[in-house]
Amino acid sequence: MKKKMHIKKGDTVIVITGESKGMRGRVLRVDYKTDKAIVEGVNMISKHERPNAKNPNGGIVKKEAPITISNLMYVDSSNKPTRIGRKVKEDGTIVRYSKKTGEEIK
Repeated sequence: MKKKMHIKKGDTVIVITGESKGMRGRVLRVDYKTDKAIVEGVNMISKHERPNAKNPNGGIVKKEAPITISNLMYVDSSNKPTRIGRKVKEDGTIVRYSKKTGEEIK
């Protein structure tokens, strides 16, 4: 069973602490076992790669490294960071909502 996290794949987030503080990006992947996420363009590292079919010359490649979920905050439609809550609708489904604006998050 997956843990309940306030961040999901596809969400736009801002980094609230650490070396990449203030950077925004879209979540590409969430790792539920380690409580980390990979965010597009955030926490970039240089990785040395051997030549392969995808990169015939090899060399140094820049790529995103995982960042701890607790260092991320959701950015809502008003382009402001906000906390996320959960509420149960009348039909029994659980939806996420922005605590700042009160609107549902798809």
